[in-house]
Amino acid sequence: MRKALVIGIDHYEKISPLYGCVNDAYGVKTVLERHSDGSVNFAVKLMTSTGPAKPISRKAIRQAAEQLFEGDSDIAIFYFAGHGYIESVGGFLCGSDCETGDDGFPLHELIHIANNSKARNKIIVLDSCHSGVAGSKNRSDATAELSEGMTILTASTEEQYSVEENGSGVFTTLFVDALNGSAANLIGEITPGSVYAHIDQSLGPWDQRPLFKTNVKSFVSLRSVQSPLDLSDLRKLVEYFPTPGFKFQLDPSYEPESEAPDADKTEVFAILQQFNRVNLLVPEDAPHMYFAAMESKTCRLTVLGEHYRRLIERGLI
Repeated sequence: MRKALVIGIDHYEKISPLYGCVNDAYGVKTVLERHSDGSVNFAVKLMTSTGPAKPISRKAIRQAAEQLFEGDSDIAIFYFAGHGYIESVGGFLCGSDCETGDDGFPLHELIHIANNSKARNKIIVLDSCHSGVAGSKNRSDATAELSEGMTILTASTEEQYSVEENGSGVFTTLFVDALNGSAANLIGEITPGSVYAHIDQSLGPWDQRPLFKTNVKSFVSLRSVQSPLDLSDLRKLVEYFPTPGFKFQLDPSYEPESEAPDADKTEVFAILQQFNRVNLLVPEDAPHMYFAAMESKTCRLTVLGEHYRRLIERGLI
């Protein structure tokens, strides 16, 4: 029960056309449909408009949104790429039939539909100009009105435009990259929070700024990718580092290229080197794990390593 509505509109009858929104919609559809191992993830409904033969009206957007958020699905994602418009009363998503912008689908209606949905997690992702106004009570009050389980991720603030580069939206390119694994944690899970963090870190202070609004007790995983570590190896953190601040003593027998390597110890050392590569631990007083072993130095967990050690210790991984 994971549903996604993905809308991309390049064709507009009365206002200027766009050129990357349909490409963006196909990219989002592809990445949401399956996890990286090929297993089914979201059931995606795709709506695109490339020309006058396939317009997407304001009414069609609203009806599709109502269908998406009806029922009690685990996650319902609404994604829109197209023109956005803002005026004193709020923002709008522009359908192909828009003439003035304020005749588009009002964002406050979209938020109302999602807020009243029985879906356990409602996620709205908007790659349109001025989309940051979504969820606000009104333009003079930035306080968000989100029911429990609601998350909004937008390409820009309410004052900014959403930029296209090389046939795709800058925001959606980063959004797809995040879902492809750039925002994954060490167990291969990607959450709305990690997606936002990836996009936020990838855009400079002079670029369009994404906005993130949420009212959740815990983040849900949007997609799973291959973990950089085997989970059985990751759980050995508590075996090798039984207490906070513990220092693991190395010696030359841990290094396979030493004069007298120990088979059991070299196996452990291989796992410690993997931890080092993903910033879970660092050697002390040595520039590299090889020298730490050959010079009988110690290694210790980083802040990130201590975080994962606690999660494992508490049975959360």
